[in-house]
Amino acid sequence: MNRAAIIVAGGRGARMGSPIPKQYLEIGGKPVLMWTLEVFYQLDPSIKLVLVIPEVDFSFWQELCQQFGFTVPHEVVAGGMSRFQSVKNGLNSISWKDGLVAIHDGVRPFVSPEVISLGYDKAAEYGSAIAVTPLKDSIRKLTDENKSFYQERQYFRLVQTPQTFDLKMIKQAFDVTELHHFTDDATVFEHQGRQVYLIAGNYENIKITTPEDMEYAQFLLHRRKGD
Repeated sequence: MNRAAIIVAGGRGARMGSPIPKQYLEIGGKPVLMWTLEVFYQLDPSIKLVLVIPEVDFSFWQELCQQFGFTVPHEVVAGGMSRFQSVKNGLNSISWKDGLVAIHDGVRPFVSPEVISLGYDKAAEYGSAIAVTPLKDSIRKLTDENKSFYQERQYFRLVQTPQTFDLKMIKQAFDVTELHHFTDDATVFEHQGRQVYLIAGNYENIKITTPEDMEYAQFLLHRRKGD
């Protein structure tokens, strides 16, 4: 079955406090985004990689690829004004009628190959596969009256990417007007009345957003080299 991965990297890095968007910052000697693309390519070189970035970044990304000798095959697609529109543009660039597609945040370079592979396997079986992890901390629910209430954490999960889908189903799901509660691809899929299937993610699969995340990313790379 055809397999694709849409890597979405449209952030401008406001919380990082850097003039360079976070996806282009270096960790371990190369930009974050290159690490992310390599995980999918090293798992299976036949996976069609679609990189969605702002169109204004095209030339900058090309310069980075030349500078770092980055040769992983991928197609570059222009992002939209929102994540929803960016993913939709990525989906529209895939001409296949049937297949599987993993949608992944470009600033999650530490997703494990096992999670990616499991996502494709379960999406082929159930139509979707959403990577999640259990909560480690206690949680409380806030109210508009400035009160809070204890919640049973075993009933909640932290949502990661990749979120993997049957291609035909997810294209159909994105063929709608964008709504405010579309916080990720799973919520778009659910809007069609479908149930999402959850799979175990990996705790190292952090979304690099702040300077502290960059420090932890360096630690993860150092530990990986040690292993």
